Amino acid sequence: MTVSTPAPITPDTKDWTWVLERACPECGLDARTVGRDELGEAIRRNAAEWAPVLAQPTAAQRPRPDVWSPTEYACHVRDVHGLFGRRVRQMLDEDGARFANWDQDATAIEQRYDLQDPAEVGPALVAAAEQVAAIYDGVPDDAWGRQGVRSNGDLFTIESLGRYHLHDVVHHAWDVSP
Repeated sequence: MTVSTPAPITPDTKDWTWVLERACPECGLDARTVGRDELGEAIRRNAAEWAPVLAQPTAAQRPRPDVWSPTEYACHVRDVHGLFGRRVRQMLDEDGARFANWDQDATAIEQRYDLQDPAEVGPALVAAAEQVAAIYDGVPDDAWGRQGVRSNGDLFTIESLGRYHLHDVVHHAWDVSP
């Protein structure tokens, strides 16, 4: 049996770092108002929002050929949690951490997000969220200003990276909301 590859998604090439300076007009999150001590719990709350989304009978169906299904978004969120966990650990361990590029669209194709089972993705997303939330919970007070540089040159502190991370997952929950 041959499994066809779904229609490609147009890559999102926007620079989303502006969400650190003002509220997102789409999802409504103002990342500036989230305290660093709130990041872990906010990520856990967001992870809990995915269970009812993934329980829908249409969770694996794309609403349009060029838009990810809720399951594909959930796969992305799961992987975002892992990526940000690795980056925060790297910032804690290395002075001037430099992050390797991550191509989210290539990952979606390589990992076949379109074929993943929503019943398996949900628990994996929650587990990944818990792991990264625990990392944020454990950041020492004097480490929140440690820096890392993304492959495109964007500079983050652990605190700004956490807020950026939170916006990403909140925005994707908004993407799949009815």
